[in-house]
Amino acid sequence: MRFPFLDREEELSRLRRLLAGRRGFGVLYGRRRCGKSRLLSEALPAGRSAYYVADDRESPLQRAALAAELNHLIPGFSRVTYPDWDTLLANAWNHAPAGSVLAIDEFPALVAVAPEVPSLLQKRLDAPTASGLHLILAGSSQRMMQGHVLGPTAPLYGRATEIMKIGPLGCGWVRKALRTKVDREAIEAFAVWGGIPRYWELAADYPDREAAILGLVLSPLGVLYDEPARLLRDDLRDLAQAASILALIGQGCHRLSEIAGRLEKPATSLSRPIDRLLELGLVRRDQPFGASPRDSKRSLYRIADPFLRFWFRFVEPNRSRLEARQGPALLRELRTQWSVHVAGVWEDLVRTSVPRTTYFGRSWGPARSWWGPGTDRAALEVDILAESTDGGALLVGEAEWTTEPDHRQLWAEICEKAGRLPVGRGREVMVGVWTPFGTGRGGHFGPRHVLRALR
Repeated sequence: MRFPFLDREEELSRLRRLLAGRRGFGVLYGRRRCGKSRLLSEALPAGRSAYYVADDRESPLQRAALAAELNHLIPGFSRVTYPDWDTLLANAWNHAPAGSVLAIDEFPALVAVAPEVPSLLQKRLDAPTASGLHLILAGSSQRMMQGHVLGPTAPLYGRATEIMKIGPLGCGWVRKALRTKVDREAIEAFAVWGGIPRYWELAADYPDREAAILGLVLSPLGVLYDEPARLLRDDLRDLAQAASILALIGQGCHRLSEIAGRLEKPATSLSRPIDRLLELGLVRRDQPFGASPRDSKRSLYRIADPFLRFWFRFVEPNRSRLEARQGPALLRELRTQWSVHVAGVWEDLVRTSVPRTTYFGRSWGPARSWWGPGTDRAALEVDILAESTDGGALLVGEAEWTTEPDHRQLWAEICEKAGRLPVGRGREVMVGVWTPFGTGRGGHFGPRHVLRALR
């Protein structure tokens, strides 16, 4: 059975509107396995599309393969041997029926062996007598898509009529993807696979979450065992440095000074690689609610993607053991740390849900955590802190992931924290507690409220 097509309704609508016009140029880019190819398969009109996936072969072989795909639009197109890309593209643009579509997936791979292609496509798009052939380019390497298509020095810059960055899906779609009706199980699945549809599809072939973890991630033969290296290779030249930074963050080094010290490098030398990881959405920088963005001393760096967080926490430090086929033993040890891992992801999901839903009859701005001295000068940490959109109130809350939450104790603790919160002085404060078994009453919320908000 084909895996369900999830979300992407806005992207699908925009692509279909693009292809309904006289001629258009669309660009799709983003992290691998997020569903760019599946989106194209849903959007491309049957019978008037040529879809080609570029690869690492030499130009003559790729020209022949693309010509074979163009046969779907132009009968007999591949009977000709094309000596160069200019001849092939000119023939395609001159003879393609109006309203037809040429879609080239993994476009950076094609440019790697034929760097002249972007300029030749520019010539075709800019020609005043250009046909009604639509062009769509897609690629997983965000760095190369910027350089070849989206950057200001790229030949195709400024010509796209639709540019879409395809990212991970929201946690709320996990239930449908993995066919689970239990909200808690959906959160735990997201804590491993994140929002990557292909990971969900692979996990769905296993009887349960632990079997999927063992087969896909903890086995050297697993499809996702080396996934981080493939992911980093798409966009980073210095793979070793990026992997080292992620490994240290995964092991609990969250301050730049800590990371630099462990690498025995000056902190200033890490600014560029960390900025790149931030741009790719693999790492995020946390600051306390209300802190200035320039306050780097209070910044904490965390792995933003749940799958990478899981991998660098459990797989990377145990590669030798896993190569020795000790995956089942590691899985047993993982169970003892499981709640702590899920708790971190749960906090992130709660914060993400706050501006997307209504709590206490109010809408809220972005939520952050907060840490620092309380009004009594004692250390204080709060999981969730947000300001209402009308500026009149603060939402203060705790996210606790435990199988037997003591709601009364948690409520007392967060109320005590709210009373010591410096930014709460003179403000109306709403207090909430998020647990796996929240009721939705009296400020107690659970996975159902979060999952609904994150669809």
